[in-house]
Amino acid sequence: MSAPDTASPLCFVTDGGLETDLIFHHGVDLPDFAAFVLVDDFRGRRLLQDYYRGYAEVARRHGAGLRLESATWRASADWGRRLDYDADALRRVNIEALRMLRDIAADHDDLPEIALIGVVGPRGDAYRTGAWDAATGPDDAYRYHRPQVRSLAEGGADAVTAYTLSDAAEAIGIVRAAREFHLPVEISFTVETDGRLPSGRTLAATIADVDAQGAPDGYFLNCAHPEHLGRAIDEETAPRITGIRPNASRLSHAELDEAEHLDEGDPDDLAARTVDLRERMPSVRVIGGCCGTDVRHVTMIWERLDGRDRVPRA
Repeated sequence: MSAPDTASPLCFVTDGGLETDLIFHHGVDLPDFAAFVLVDDFRGRRLLQDYYRGYAEVARRHGAGLRLESATWRASADWGRRLDYDADALRRVNIEALRMLRDIAADHDDLPEIALIGVVGPRGDAYRTGAWDAATGPDDAYRYHRPQVRSLAEGGADAVTAYTLSDAAEAIGIVRAAREFHLPVEISFTVETDGRLPSGRTLAATIADVDAQGAPDGYFLNCAHPEHLGRAIDEETAPRITGIRPNASRLSHAELDEAEHLDEGDPDDLAARTVDLRERMPSVRVIGGCCGTDVRHVTMIWERLDGRDRVPRA
């Protein structure tokens, strides 16, 4: 295992919509979308292990690298408190989530490269702004996320990726925390159907704000359909995106919040649109899925990629 090489031409498979897959396909109860609780449960660990192994097989079939990303999107203080996890329990579960990934990686050492990624999520609702209002900012985000980033570093993460962020302030704080612990860090923003962040700002303006305080090692986009992600990028931002994890559904975030059934979209259409989107982003080398996707969707994306040049042109 090693930290992702930002200059490497190798592309990486990563997973799909972990939480929606477990809830709707395996009948798992995940209060607050918190998959980290499964690390503390024997059956839960087995489910997670089987889940990750499916994506390892996708990487093997396509000669790609593999990113094993920890089930810790909700494993921070505010969410942990709701589930009776205090600071010590959160530290332990973040470390254990990485140890589990290391064991899985050891069983797939024939792959070209494996990276262990410590996942961080937003403090608040991923589909809404408000955690960092006028009374808060990057300093508060740094203080909030620092304990989890530290635990992921202690667990041996090769890098930290913060998914489904909606504003620059939280991203700036997370980058600062990762730098303190000498971890590569990637920031992944989500967008609404119009291509703007939930804050209402453009992706270009948000990236500029983060860069002004210290750029991460890469920017991702996640948790929106490829059509919506495509509206977010322009000539300036497209070369900055190094990973994409689209939703299967075209629904808005508000509609997804209210949905009682999983919208799995059209896997073949999703694959085609994801590969087309990737053509506009020459630096993308991490490709997986997000809400509503599972190993079927990611497999179809990579099958389509095999028909095109997977080596980034940047």
